[in-house]
Amino acid sequence: MLEISNVRAGYGVINVLWDISMSIPQGRLTTIIGPNGAGKTTLLRAIMGLIPLAQGSVAFNGLSLSATPTWGMLGQGVAMIPEGRMIFKDMSIEENLMLGAFPKASRAAAARNRDRSYDMFPRLRERRKQLAGTLSGGEAQMLAMARGLMSDPKLLLIDEPSLGLAPVIVNELFDILQRLKAEQRTIVLVEQNTHKAVGIADQVYLMRSGKVVMSQAAAEFDVSQLHERYFFSN
Repeated sequence: MLEISNVRAGYGVINVLWDISMSIPQGRLTTIIGPNGAGKTTLLRAIMGLIPLAQGSVAFNGLSLSATPTWGMLGQGVAMIPEGRMIFKDMSIEENLMLGAFPKASRAAAARNRDRSYDMFPRLRERRKQLAGTLSGGEAQMLAMARGLMSDPKLLLIDEPSLGLAPVIVNELFDILQRLKAEQRTIVLVEQNTHKAVGIADQVYLMRSGKVVMSQAAAEFDVSQLHERYFFSN
């Protein structure tokens, strides 16, 4: 479904990604792990067109995304839930959700997708008229995830959903990810909680210093060797 081929990208004269290639199959959950500074978030930004490619290509369902601006990605069926949530704090929960259905192709199903989001995140229904800026960190992350689902994307990119959250909230979020996986959604998950990420994934990519240093089926991944894989593997 998503093919990343020999991608190089970065910020100005600073290159971060070095010849990254990945194949993301339809209906599977692929997790990207690695130490801080490995280039994981940069890769998601490159896929979304937030930073330009210096080399290589990104194709979705066989079509290049190089000419698609970031604001056109939802129309292509690609949505990203960014690190740091990035909700609109001075707008209500429901207003934030409806922004996720802004593309014309998503508007007809907006009410249905909103109700489905409320079913998945019942706390949001209880607080739907509340300003998003009054939510706790965990509730804000739930809102960011629900907003990302409002366009019913074919491909969902999720960046560090558990960052800074209490363990009980992390468990709730991973229960939601498990539910989305059971619906056979195509998900790319960047996550610093490696044990949980590998536990829910079908495929694992390990990045270090802007390169892919390992690709393996999650069922074959030896979590006990994480330290060695993070810092010493070739």
